[in-house]
Formats: sequence, C-alpha cells, structure tokens
Amino acid sequence: MRIAFFGLPLAALLLNEDGHEIVYAAVCRKGATGTRRLLRALGTERVQIKPDLSKNAVLARVREARPELVVSWFWTTKIPMPIVDLAPLGGFGVHPSLLPRHRGPDPYFSAIDAGDDETGVTAHRLAAEYDTGAVLGRSALRIAPSWNAWTLAKKLDRPSLELLRATAGAFARGSPPRDEAQDETLATPAPAPDDAMLEIHWSWPAEKIIRRVRAASPWPGAYTELGGQELVLTRVEVARTFPRALAPGEATVCDDVAVVRTSDGAVALLEGRNTLETGDVTLDTAALAQRVRGMVKAKPVL
Repeated sequence: MRIAFFGLPLAALLLNEDGHEIVYAAVCRKGATGTRRLLRALGTERVQIKPDLSKNAVLARVREARPELVVSWFWTTKIPMPIVDLAPLGGFGVHPSLLPRHRGPDPYFSAIDAGDDETGVTAHRLAAEYDTGAVLGRSALRIAPSWNAWTLAKKLDRPSLELLRATAGAFARGSPPRDEAQDETLATPAPAPDDAMLEIHWSWPAEKIIRRVRAASPWPGAYTELGGQELVLTRVEVARTFPRALAPGEATVCDDVAVVRTSDGAVALLEGRNTLETGDVTLDTAALAQRVRGMVKAKPVL
C-alpha cells in the first residue's frame, strides 16, 4: 500500500515496518522523536519537516508520490482536501476520543472534565471539517479516577497506534472498514482550554473541582487565587476533615495539609505551582500547607 503520511514519525515507522510503502511523510514538528530514524528509513527525498500544506509545491510533491491512501496521526492542522483527494482510497486519521464525542484539539481535558467513565480512540475519514468524517473503527478505554490528562494521553497512545495499523492493513488487503456516518446529535466540542475554562470556582462541588484539576494537569494546570496570589493546582483530593464553619473559598490547614472549602465539602491541596515572573515554582503538600499557614484567611473565589 502506497501511503502519504502526516503526523508524528513513530506511526510512519510502524506502518513502514508493516510493509506499507511510505511514499511521502510530513512530520508535524521539528525535533519530533523518531525523525532521524524516519529519515534513515525513507531517505530525505520522501520526508518533509513541518511543510506548509497550503503551498502548491507540497501538493505537487504528494501528487508525484502517487499515494493510494493518506494517513494522519497527530497532524496538528487541517490536511487540505485537494491533498486527500490525490489518493484513490482517500484518507483517514485516528482521534483520541470516541467520536462524535469530544471533537477538537483537547479531548483529554474534555473527557476528564466532563466526568466520562470511558473514552477511547476513533479511526475516521479525513474530511473538510475537523473530526467529522465517517467512522471506520473505535477502541474504548475506561478512565481511572486517578488519571490526569497526561496519563490519559499516554494510555491512549498504544490503542491509537493499534487501530491505525489495523485500519491501514484493512485498506491494503482490499477490505477497508465500512464507513459509518457520525451522529451529529451526539457531537460535543473539545476546544483547547482557555483561562476561563482553567479557573477554579470554589462555589463548585468538590468533585467538579477535582475533575477540573485532573483535566488540566500537569499543564497548563487549573488556577485559583489564595491570599491574593495566583496559584496553579495540579493534584487535589477530597478532604475528609475540615472546619464546617469555613465559607467556600476559605482555606486552613488540617493534619499538615492545606484544605479549601467548596460548596459541598472541601478539597485537600497536594501539588501545585506558584506562578512568578521568574518562572513556575513547584509546590508540594508541605509547601502548600506552609503557604496557607501564612495567611490569616484565604480570599474567597466565588
């Protein structure tokens, strides 16, 4: 199978090992792991680093390569349909969610923040709009309550690559998966979180705050203000002990752990970062407790 590949080198290397002929490979970023191996395996004439797909020169280069199929794995911008249309079999990619749920650039944040018990990966046709193409296959994964966004991303890598290779293999055998149109009524967005989405509101229930922190960890992190200073939180849990007289947003220290009152309980602050002009300073449980001890009362964030 002659494949034009777009994305991270690891997937291109695996497809090459599977016996496919990678006639063109576009790597999505400089310094991506496996780039040197890919260059050795394919030769410099077949590999481009961060090409601008809007340029006619790229379209001409892919046309000259005569791919039968276009494959994408973590390519970070839209692949123009004129490129996809060069391949008689079209193109497909693998998205790290169970489409049509969580379409967009950060399905890890969205899945955890929404409280989903399950997510997964979806092989889908490349289409003019992001993540809207017909589904070719799915693989589901349960989300452990302890996982943050980084953990979830790593857990999805293996099933994503397995589904990518299986789908490409089906095309090569002449029996591609059946196209299944996505149900638009079930579609949800998964945008990259902005400051408004990352802010913690202590008027929320404790579980919602914990999900928000997990979803944003370890980077960029969910943030709040305590004692008049911004603080990024990267690990919290339900506080079992706390003074009931506290109002939401007020903090204290219980058993050497900083706790902050929420609408229905409290959360314990276990890890975070103090954002300063000179750079982030990591804070462990003891450092967070020390910070709260130095405050007469935390400023409520409602």
